[in-house]
Amino acid sequence: MKHKVLLAVLLFGTVVFGQAKSNKNLKNMSTTAEHYTFKLSDNVNREKVSFKNRYGITLAGDLYTPKNKEGKLAALAISGPYGAVKEQASGLYANQMAERGFVVLAFDPSYTGESGGEPRHVSSPDINTEDFSAAIDFLGLQDNVDREKVGIIGICGFGGFALNATAVDKRVKAVATTSMYDMSRVTAQGYFDSMTPEQRTEMLEQLSAQRWVDAENGTSALSGLGLPEKLEGGEPEFVQGYFNYYKTERGFHPRSINSNSSWTVTTPLSLMNMPILTYIKEISPRPILIIAGENAHSRYFSEDAYKEANEPKELIIIPGKVHTDLYDQLDVIPFDKLETFFTENLK
Repeated sequence: MKHKVLLAVLLFGTVVFGQAKSNKNLKNMSTTAEHYTFKLSDNVNREKVSFKNRYGITLAGDLYTPKNKEGKLAALAISGPYGAVKEQASGLYANQMAERGFVVLAFDPSYTGESGGEPRHVSSPDINTEDFSAAIDFLGLQDNVDREKVGIIGICGFGGFALNATAVDKRVKAVATTSMYDMSRVTAQGYFDSMTPEQRTEMLEQLSAQRWVDAENGTSALSGLGLPEKLEGGEPEFVQGYFNYYKTERGFHPRSINSNSSWTVTTPLSLMNMPILTYIKEISPRPILIIAGENAHSRYFSEDAYKEANEPKELIIIPGKVHTDLYDQLDVIPFDKLETFFTENLK
């Protein structure tokens, strides 16, 4: 079981070598003409926006604003899951939180979706953390946002980046994560820290060699590995969960890496060498809310982050639920709790 778990982690953690297979484009399976995987609330306005991060990369976002709300409001920046786009889970979260009175920005991280950055399909612990701060920059410049009342929600791999951004950016007053992944830890150390020093060295040697290939070709190769085109039966639960979200009408999006493509082969380089949760204690005294499913394969990331963080902090384990249940299941994701958490702490 454990090696199968590692395989899936590697698929989403980008540490992939060996035989690559192509991911052919799938037909448009989204449920709306605009490719959103959820219905916009009648009580919420949505506007396409763009803004630049500190590295000059233009990020694309959707700004969700509650109707019939006046004055300066509390605001949230949301991103994730890792390899997803703003029309998927982060947009769903934004829609729900805007219904509850927050101005919310869901955005595509650098190098993905409709955001800029070349080469495409790169993840970076530094730049993806900066992306959250750039989102805070944008929100704080809006006439209807109180820049002293700004928080972050990070989903899956962007839960880890959200914690890192909150640690370094003191403008963020509260942070919540769901189905959190520490991408630097899993990439550097393997699932449940199972990677040996010899395996780490071998991987870094392969990644370093790949740099010669990319340099010679003038482009960064994609790993070519991702979710299978269909389930054969017998796959671990979390592979089924990812497939049933990213590869079906439930969550498919043509711009989503996990739906339709893969990360660059060399993406793991910086993740393997730059741990993102080193300074999690410095989030205190600002509050942290960490939410995970009881049966999620990623649960240990949330529990370990909770142990490392200083007060005030809260860990919620949702009975019987798995990692992807917290992507889009409205009867599972504790939106009322998220509303209470941010209402109490963004004031």
